[in-house]
Amino acid sequence: MPMSTSRQSCSLSFTIAQASISKSLFSPRVGTLSLTRNGDGNIDIDTPGVIVNTSRGVVPHLSREQYKQCSSVRWVHVPFETFLEHKPPVPTLQTGQDPLHRFLGYPSDKCVVSMSLRDPHDGREVPSNGNAFVSANTIRGVRKVSPDEWRSYALACKPDIVVPLSDTPFNPSPYSQKRLTKSIERSFTWLTHFLQPIEGSHPFNVFVHLAGGASIAARTAFSESLLETLHGKDADMVKPLKSLDEGVTGYQLDLVPLRLALSGVINIDTSPVTTDPGIKTSDIVPLLRSSLFPLPTHKIRLVNSSKSPHEMLTLIQQIGVDLFDAQWAQRAADIGIALDFSFPVGNWGTRRRSNGKQDLGHNLFDPSYAEDFAPLANCFIGEATRNGDVPVCMCGACSPLSPHTRISHSSLDESAPNGGEVGQPFTRAYLHHLLHTHEMSAHSLLVLHNLAVLDAFFAGVRNAIRSLGNETFDLEISRFFQEYDEELLVFSESEAMWGEVEMARGKGRLTREKAKQTTV
Repeated sequence: MPMSTSRQSCSLSFTIAQASISKSLFSPRVGTLSLTRNGDGNIDIDTPGVIVNTSRGVVPHLSREQYKQCSSVRWVHVPFETFLEHKPPVPTLQTGQDPLHRFLGYPSDKCVVSMSLRDPHDGREVPSNGNAFVSANTIRGVRKVSPDEWRSYALACKPDIVVPLSDTPFNPSPYSQKRLTKSIERSFTWLTHFLQPIEGSHPFNVFVHLAGGASIAARTAFSESLLETLHGKDADMVKPLKSLDEGVTGYQLDLVPLRLALSGVINIDTSPVTTDPGIKTSDIVPLLRSSLFPLPTHKIRLVNSSKSPHEMLTLIQQIGVDLFDAQWAQRAADIGIALDFSFPVGNWGTRRRSNGKQDLGHNLFDPSYAEDFAPLANCFIGEATRNGDVPVCMCGACSPLSPHTRISHSSLDESAPNGGEVGQPFTRAYLHHLLHTHEMSAHSLLVLHNLAVLDAFFAGVRNAIRSLGNETFDLEISRFFQEYDEELLVFSESEAMWGEVEMARGKGRLTREKAKQTTV
């Protein structure tokens, strides 16, 4: 079941495997997203799959050389608000073909780049949007961005996929019926403006954010408005499109503002791990279904800010979601966790809690890892230590490659591996040491590893959907829930230890030294 849209230099298609097509609107499904650039060469991304998040266009902790070794980074998302401290923003000053790719260093033949104004994971309170602008956070404060400005930025940067402006509230809920109606109307108007053609063709591959907050009626109303036949000025503006949905490639569902709307609390710490624990996935599913029910089933469904693989599995099982962002796994790397889990569940085993469930990873800040010389994960093994049926992890931490060029300082360097050879995996003890000494390479290695584990998780999900019936797939999901800790206790423990090390080696150390000097 193919669907495609195109622009002058880039076409995007999405095909759902015939075996995944079900009578149910929300069944699990596998598919392939294909991007063709300049008429030749495809970038294929299998779904369910993963999108990697960036900060100022860069994958946090990864250099360009490390990125080139990371096969799990095939799609990156760029929140454009991080460039708005300058006007015009620096990325819009680039020229030539695929300017955003070249500016950020992502090869146009290997990586899909999408762009939105706001960071979908940022739940900080911002001033209310207006009829003609959206408020965005920058390092120099809040900026107002108009629909005309956003369209001009997208035309200048030429991302592969772009998200039009949406009137999503980021001030304390509950929101009145009047506010929700205004949100829907503004989002509809801004999408209409964004879809205006240039020389008779539509220049963007568009993922639309499905608006409506925590109201089932409002979410349904917005989705239905996308399908309505346009008349008058709206029809003239987007010709030859008959409805707005004809110009839309995929549907985006952001969970951070949805959780905030449900909880009624603006949470300054917007990590998906620490978002209000009172909001359950079961509270979210009916809202997502209300948005997707009126819409075509053959378009891509993207969810941002899932808080765990448990939630990802639930949304695949009950919604049929195609793409998820990697924020959860990237946050784990920030706080010193090496992920260690698989789907379907294997017999590899990590540490078990008092409830009998395994942790999803290892808190490498924990002193118990100081002399643990095992690889980062039990469920994967490095290429150099390949053994039996254990899956191989080719990340830069488990299967590190020796550099192709090196500087020899002594005769000892002459015995180093030849360029490109796979070395022994880094150990938990070594990462524990790097974390406690504030070495940046600790987080780089953890990002490489965690993205590889998450990528393997989705590969397992795809294989299970293809090869197993829905009932058996449901049983495998139940096994995953029974085996792995859904409360993410290892995350709360790691965050606490990470904070202690930050205080010991950062501002806390400076404060203690200053106090010590005043007492001498």
